[in-house]
Amino acid sequence: MKKILIIALGIGITFFSSCKESPTQITDIKGDIELISPQQVYDAIYKDRSIQLVDVRTPEEYKGNHLKGAQNICVTSDDFKEKVKILDKNKPVYVYCYKGGRSAQAALELKELGFTKIYDMDGGILLWEENKLELSN
Repeated sequence: MKKILIIALGIGITFFSSCKESPTQITDIKGDIELISPQQVYDAIYKDRSIQLVDVRTPEEYKGNHLKGAQNICVTSDDFKEKVKILDKNKPVYVYCYKGGRSAQAALELKELGFTKIYDMDGGILLWEENKLELSN
């Protein structure tokens, strides 16, 4: 009886563990998306003023404040995929939002559209402000 219980337990563990995504699979999905700090974005902006910097928040949030040189393409709008066609897929793209959730979504959508290098700002504009980095109004 004990032997049957051990075999059943082993089969159950094998079955349930095979249903989970492994970290490798998640990495493969993300590909060339890199999570970077607000300081790294700040340094990139002031090193190269021609970078593709995208604020993926709503137009209302963008009007309140945004990073210098950022263009606003709201990830939650129905035409997000159409609007990002103005960007060069072969050049790095930096995305940010308020806390990081929408920029992660935008980064995945950009990857699906064939963008080759995507930088997602960790912590969004909230962490940017906590680091007392410069904003535009």
